[in-house]
Formats: sequence, C-alpha cells, structure tokens
Amino acid sequence: LQKAAEQLRADGVDVLHTIGGDDTNTTAADLAAYLEEHDYHLTVVGLPKTIDNDVVPIRQSLGAWTAAEEVSEYSQNVIGEHRSNPRMLIIHEIMGRHCGWLTAAGSKCYHDWLKTQEWVPSIGLSQERWDIHAIFLSEGAGVPEIIAEIEAAGGEVQRDPFGHVKLDTINPGQWFAKQFAEKIDAEKVMVQKSGYFSRSSRANADDLRLIKSMTDLAVECAFKGESGVIGHDEEDGDRLKAIPFPRIAGGKPFDISQPWFLEMMAEIGQTVEPAGE
Repeated sequence: LQKAAEQLRADGVDVLHTIGGDDTNTTAADLAAYLEEHDYHLTVVGLPKTIDNDVVPIRQSLGAWTAAEEVSEYSQNVIGEHRSNPRMLIIHEIMGRHCGWLTAAGSKCYHDWLKTQEWVPSIGLSQERWDIHAIFLSEGAGVPEIIAEIEAAGGEVQRDPFGHVKLDTINPGQWFAKQFAEKIDAEKVMVQKSGYFSRSSRANADDLRLIKSMTDLAVECAFKGESGVIGHDEEDGDRLKAIPFPRIAGGKPFDISQPWFLEMMAEIGQTVEPAGE
C-alpha cells in the first residue's frame, strides 16, 4: 500500500478506476483508505468485471453473459466427441471459484441452442444424446473435500497472494472424473476446461449495453468525487449506483431457486434439492 500510495501521489493521480472482481476492488478500497489516513484524497470508482458473477450485492458483473454464451459454443464442439466411444464420460470444467452461476447459465445457453437444431435420430443424432448428460462442473465444486484428501495424504495445497487455493493445482475436473468413471464403468474419460476460451471473448451485445451504462455512471461518480463499485444493487431494488466498498464482497452463491434454472433442470430430468438439504 505504501509503495502504491507514494507512486500515485508522485504522479498527482486523484481518481482511480479499478476493473475486476471483489479482490481487485476491495484492495483498491484499502489503498484509498490508506491514502486518506496520510492526508491524500483519492476517489476510487470500481467496475465489477468477473465472469463468475459472484460479487455481493451486484446483480450482474461485466463479461458474465458473454462467458455463458462461450461456454455453450465450447460445449457444442466438445460434446460431439461422445460419438467416438459408446462408454465415454465427458466433464466440462467451467470457471467459478465459489459460485456456480456461470456453469448454470452456460448450461442453459447450450440447452437452448440444442432446441434450435434439426436432428436425425435414425443415425444416432438426437437431442437427447447431445443434451447435458455429460457433467458441467464448476471449477470450485468439491474443493473442501479435495483439499482434505490431499492434506490427509500429507500433501500441501498451494494458494495465491489473496489466499485463494490455486484451483489448477487442485484439478477438480480430474478428481470428479475419477469418482464418476468408476461408478458408470466408463471406458474413456475426457476433462475439458473452457475458462480461458470463455473469458477472452469479445463482449456480446448484452454485455456492451451493460458496460456502457456502468462506465457512464463511473465517470459521473469520478467527477463528483464519489467512491464505490458501480453495479445494480440487489439490496436496493436493483438500482444502478456506486455501492460503498465496505458492502462489496466475493463468493455470492448462485440462487438455485430461480425459475429459469428449475425449468432447465426439469427438462433434462434432474431435481434440485431445496437450500439446506
């Protein structure tokens, strides 16, 4: 904080726009607080850019809608591989450390795409065979159990500078693949990760509209000297505003009671357990 503060002061910066998730924005808030304590006022206006869509209390983070579309496109190609082996298990591992929103929304996009296609069941090309019978897995799923297993075996779990477990070293997809392959007697297992494919895509039309509305307000707040993270506040009637930094947090859980999610699950023959069960 001291090093960053000294550089900002030397450069005469009085407005800082941060673009990222909860770690990025809360760290920027810490920096602003540090500067305030040292008699230097810095206006910090954050923009919530994370495809996980897990920032409390923001309804929709930038890039998440686009990433969900890209999850679908990735799936359209990968799931076709099930034809190469009659006993193949495909696991599609999707980004989302603490939140399954992207996994659910990406699955919905893919499921809806299937409804637009023409099928030829007589040669094995049926919607049922292409639907979500493979596993769409959030990369953070089962992490506590996997960590416990690693540590019980005497292994060490690596963490990033924010204290988060490095998920690429945990590899949940491979762990789940091992569990399920044995249960269904799979002859071949394929784990595919779409994270970087999804998050590197250009913004779609929905995200572009959201970006414009948020950045316009961010500039207004900067001129007024109003700090906060721009977003639709779920705790204030979804009003678009600068949300004070102390209210910003990560790890917002996905609401499994949403009608669109329940509808999709019913269509693919799955049930959803009520919260707490």
